Amino acid sequence: MRKPNLIIGKKQIILASLTLVLGIAVYMNYVFAEVGNDIAADAEIQSAADTQVNYGDAAFVGADSSDPAEPASAGASDYFAQARLSRMTSRDDAVQTLSAILGGGDLTEEENAAYTMEAVNLSQLSESESKVESLIRAQGFEDCVVYLDGETASIVVKSEGLAAEQAAQIKDILLTEVTIPAENIRIFEVK
Repeated sequence: MRKPNLIIGKKQIILASLTLVLGIAVYMNYVFAEVGNDIAADAEIQSAADTQVNYGDAAFVGADSSDPAEPASAGASDYFAQARLSRMTSRDDAVQTLSAILGGGDLTEEENAAYTMEAVNLSQLSESESKVESLIRAQGFEDCVVYLDGETASIVVKSEGLAAEQAAQIKDILLTEVTIPAENIRIFEVK
């Protein structure tokens, strides 16, 4: 029978050092994550304090500013940014749900194929939305957001008076990318 070796070997030293490095990495992540949260919380508190509103105070709603186009464009830009963020969030949630379903492992082959096909379709719709948005902006429109869901398409375009030929141009761009009946395409204008 062999006696136990009490001398520390190379494997034990390597294992101990890797464990130590892992522990330091986890600690550093914890420390820096806490600092980041504190900074974000401080910024939220500061911005909330800066934007205090006295409810009930009178304010002019239709007052003229020095640059009348500035507030409208800022509102439209915010709309498009918010719309893209909302669309991205909902798509990410859908992808996460599909990933959880596919990763569960309790699916038959038919269900697995159906969910995989749904994930592929979702990816293709997202890619088509990006392409159509780029092509519409290339036609001279300042900004746009495209919503596709396989059967319908909604396009929101930033424009000062959308002409019929511009709407036809937008429909043509969309129909080159996806196959949706023309009656299911809706175009909206934001000024």
